[in-house]
Amino acid sequence: MTIIIARLLGALGLIVALAAPVGAAAAPVNTGHIQADLVAEATSIAPGQTVHVALTQDIQKGWHTYWRNSGDSGEATVIKWTLPAGWTAGDIIWAPPSKEPTGPLMNYGYHGQVLLPVAITAPKDARPGQSVTLQADAQFLVCADLCVPEDARLTVTLPVSAGPGGPDPTWGGRIAQALAAAPKADGLTAAIAKDAKVVRIAVMGAPLKALDKADAYFFPFKSNLIDHAKPQLIEQGPEGLTLTIPLSAAPPADSDYARVEGVLELAGKAYEIAAVAGPLPAGASGLGAPAARPAGGGGGGGFQLGLLAAMAFAFMGGLILNLMPCVFPILAMKAASLAGHGHDHGEARAQGLAFLLGCVATFMALAGLLIAVRTAGAAVGWGFQLQSPQVVATLALLMLAVALNLSGLFEIGASLQGVGGKAASRGGMAGAFFTGALAVVVAAPCTAPFMGPALGWALTQPPAAALAVFAGLGLGFAAPFTAATFAPGLLSRLPKPGPWMDGFRKLMSFPMYGTAAWLAWVLTVQTDPTGLARLFAAAIVLALGVWLLGIAQRRQAAGSGALAPGLVGAVLALAALGVAVWPQYDQPVAAGLPAAEGAAIAFEPYSPEKLATAQAAGKPVFVNYTAAWCVTCQVNEKVAFSTARAAKAFASTGALYMKADWTRRDAAIAADLARFGRAGVPLYLVYPAKGGDPQILPQLLTGDIVAKALEQARS
Repeated sequence: MTIIIARLLGALGLIVALAAPVGAAAAPVNTGHIQADLVAEATSIAPGQTVHVALTQDIQKGWHTYWRNSGDSGEATVIKWTLPAGWTAGDIIWAPPSKEPTGPLMNYGYHGQVLLPVAITAPKDARPGQSVTLQADAQFLVCADLCVPEDARLTVTLPVSAGPGGPDPTWGGRIAQALAAAPKADGLTAAIAKDAKVVRIAVMGAPLKALDKADAYFFPFKSNLIDHAKPQLIEQGPEGLTLTIPLSAAPPADSDYARVEGVLELAGKAYEIAAVAGPLPAGASGLGAPAARPAGGGGGGGFQLGLLAAMAFAFMGGLILNLMPCVFPILAMKAASLAGHGHDHGEARAQGLAFLLGCVATFMALAGLLIAVRTAGAAVGWGFQLQSPQVVATLALLMLAVALNLSGLFEIGASLQGVGGKAASRGGMAGAFFTGALAVVVAAPCTAPFMGPALGWALTQPPAAALAVFAGLGLGFAAPFTAATFAPGLLSRLPKPGPWMDGFRKLMSFPMYGTAAWLAWVLTVQTDPTGLARLFAAAIVLALGVWLLGIAQRRQAAGSGALAPGLVGAVLALAALGVAVWPQYDQPVAAGLPAAEGAAIAFEPYSPEKLATAQAAGKPVFVNYTAAWCVTCQVNEKVAFSTARAAKAFASTGALYMKADWTRRDAAIAADLARFGRAGVPLYLVYPAKGGDPQILPQLLTGDIVAKALEQARS
């Protein structure tokens, strides 16, 4: 009898529930800039059951609300519940946030429409047949250029049924989608390491292996841990990724970094992670991956390369690199080498192969060093060696020594290239190898067409693939000279060796003097005025040393065998090197590249804050990523930015012109370059006045290219 009564009551409750209105929300509330509502995923709720009720926000265009960590400013949305006795509400299930830059600030929040579900649980003694009204007082801070606190009192009515109700026909599916998109751990593991300036967070797990990790971004739950406005440098590895993130201006105690929780977003997915302090796993990071690659523009920013395509691009870039102005001095050394051995075909071919080996080996050595430095956590790219004043000063002295050698002041073996003498085969081979190595070092500041995409791809790959790409670059760079040594018809047209070769050799010293002078100018941009004085002092000591060495060589050739001048010369040369590299160089008095005298285009030093402010004001923005040691950059300054056509375009469009100076190492600029798939400068970006992704311009510019890009950005 008891069972029959219970079944009758259950059936009666079901009939009442079906007859009652389904989960009914009151009318949406317009708070001024938000249309807010409270909606349920189910048509009813059973005793003891949990259903999700979502706070919906339909936000006015141009305005935004905030995530649980609002970022640099703002306040998170708050829900205060008023529920019947025994009913409980869980925490907000936050939707994945988006970045909401405002001037120099980076905030985290929502725009458009967002659903924030909350789990509501009915008590076990809830009576079927009743309806309950759930009330929520929602508080928002909604912002655009200004912020307005707004609030809404919202209600939703849910019938209590004997069994679970079906999905709400309007909101059930949408709330289910919101729950599916909410961040989840999904088996990811994370570790964090902190130093004085940055934290590095390594994340690994099976879900990351199949995803493009180039656009990854970490949103921490706590607001005071990181500098939200600074770029996050991404490094990809076979098992996951590593993010390098600058610390906040006033970071908390180290204990706050023992466990850092937050949301990792990438490839349209969101994952909740908890990074625990400890050693970073090697499989999480590789060589430094590009983040977002905006579409549009030249330079290969919008597509993915494979290994063979990247090697082909690198080979073509190496070929073109021979035509770049930074390599002109080395062409003199190549010409001198061919002149000396053009009629000895066997020797010429041997030197051609030695030159090729020197090029490839040096490119791969630089690549290996770059990989090691990036793996250690430094934000560096191609040309990184010339960001060090010590390296620039040392190279300037080396170029001076090469020039003095070509001038006949002293000899290296029989000579640097074996020119004008019967050098032993081994000596000529060593000279050709050294010439190839030196050519690569001098070519490092240049980035030829096709090189940018190839190197940008290489620096996202494991070491073996990256080294293969750099080997392709070396092969392309050496190919013209090496091929010439295997062309008997070309070699037979060269003048026969004779006294003219000594004069030709000395003439070829002047491009090397010019290279030394150029490197001295680079040093003036990197250091204060005392740095140049140190270099000049070292150059005088070096010149004296090699002059004494030359005296010793000539006396030895004459049979006198006096070694003292040579020993003194060697000591002085080493002393010159010591003066150049120690102690550390001071920073320049004024940061940034000096404006050319009489330059028509005014510029400002680059900062993400200025960029965001200009975009918010509806102005087109031209960002010039450059460096003093980048010869291609300096050529573009003369042939493109110093033209009346470019100056008129900047004036007529009202565009903001900014320079990102990478002459000295800068982690923020390195991260920007990586975001656009670049490993070095130059990089030219034009941001449209109406917002959107920037256009990437070619690496070789003209005034017309600059003007057309600005006019397009204005429209």
